[in-house]
Amino acid sequence: MPEPLRALIGRGPVICDGAMGTLLQASGRLAPGGIPEELNLTAPDVVLSAHRSYIEAGSQIIETNSFGGSRIRLAKSGLGERAVEINLTAARLARQAAGEQVLVAGSMGPLGEMVDPWGDIAFSEARAAFAEQAAALAEGGVDLFIIETMFDLEEMRAAIEGARSVAALPIVATMTFDQGGRTMMGIRPDTAANALLGMGADIIGTNCGRGPAETEMAIRTMIAACPDALFIAQPNAGVPRLENGVATFDATPEDMARYAKVYIDLGVKIVGGCCGSTPAHIRAIAEAVRKQSQW
Repeated sequence: MPEPLRALIGRGPVICDGAMGTLLQASGRLAPGGIPEELNLTAPDVVLSAHRSYIEAGSQIIETNSFGGSRIRLAKSGLGERAVEINLTAARLARQAAGEQVLVAGSMGPLGEMVDPWGDIAFSEARAAFAEQAAALAEGGVDLFIIETMFDLEEMRAAIEGARSVAALPIVATMTFDQGGRTMMGIRPDTAANALLGMGADIIGTNCGRGPAETEMAIRTMIAACPDALFIAQPNAGVPRLENGVATFDATPEDMARYAKVYIDLGVKIVGGCCGSTPAHIRAIAEAVRKQSQW
């Protein structure tokens, strides 16, 4: 693992950022159902502002606005041919906001299509799409990759192999578990933990899901299975519900901060938020964790 990330983890618990879509929608520039990654090209000032708000809240790692940035996923919106441009710009915007004091993680999410044998996307095609995305993110200056919100180990394998084929950067790999304690494909947290390490991930864990309580259960199981691994936890701010057509999340900043301290006590090295989390949630997490760790 390169020195900047190793040194950061060595100093104590690390604070990642929260949701990007939440802030982009709040800006009024991203309509419900819109493509967040497109704003890298059409509204870079809004993306920069979102990154900076998380840094001001205490994030030591920020993620690029590229979660759905693979060619395969962007093709659904007619943007597939702009995949390299979108990811390169996403990385450069995050790098501009981060400067030299904050690390930038290239966010890579699911393709939006199932990989063989469950779907029509061949493993080689998936691997190539992830490699293209990772190469553009690396060229744009990211310090590491976060491959997140995965529920299929074959798709995760394609993403890790794709990223490894183009850049020697650390890889954070996270799976998403439902209320039954398994991914949508039926994978248990302990099985996932061992598989992710076997694929060569440097840091493993869970993100998204139904909220901080379910994340605690999943991360406990992963840590019990692989106690010597490095872990990350980034829960949703609860389960979204619609109010006047707007997704609302019930977990307060205080709720997220309380659970973040639990994750740290379990041995998690990086904490942050996923869907519904805002700079207010990250600020509360950062303050609670720093107080707990006596930074």
